[in-house]
Parts: sequence; C-alpha cells; structure tokens
Amino acid sequence: MSIEHPTQSNSIVDVLETVLDKGVVIAGDIRVGLADVELLTIKIRLIVASVDKAKEIGMDWWETDPYLNSKAAESNTEALEKENEQLQKRIEQLEQNMRNVAAQQPNKE
Repeated sequence: MSIEHPTQSNSIVDVLETVLDKGVVIAGDIRVGLADVELLTIKIRLIVASVDKAKEIGMDWWETDPYLNSKAAESNTEALEKENEQLQKRIEQLEQNMRNVAAQQPNKE
C-alpha cells in the first residue's frame, strides 16, 4: 500500500515570479501627536515588485527621496542654498530699510 501526497502545483519560484510580475505594495504612515503638535512620524514603504512594474504603476518615490537618492539630495541641497541666499538678501534689505527710517527720525534727547 502506497501513500500518495498531493503535489503542490506552485513552487516558491512560481509564487515569487507572480508577485514580482504583478507587484505588492505596502505603504503606511504612523504619526504620534499631542495637542495638534506632531511628536513623531514613521513612514513605512514596502514594495515587492520588479522595478519596471513599480515604475509602471507610478511608484517611483525612491527616485525623488533625498535619503535614498543622491541626485535628489543634491537637488534638495541646491534648493535650500538658493532659498538661504534669498532670505539673506531679504534680511539685508529689511535692515537697510530700518537704518534709513531711523536716520530720518529726529533725535530725541
């Protein structure tokens, strides 16, 4: 008497191939706050798919995330430096305006 075991039609390779072909995306954010003040944010992003499939479905956040992409980090740094320069110029203009106003006022002694 022989015991027959049913053979499994899908091997792990077949399952993995299907998942990579179709893709599985898990995304979530956890935010902890108190009285409308955000204390902690945890961003969770998990994609189990081929890169081509992820791009096809519009999931390409890793290309613009400065923590994951050096080109995005460089772009972000350049934008911050430009904004800093603009703010410095604006501060200088405001300080000059204040000096001009102060110079036009008569001295009170």
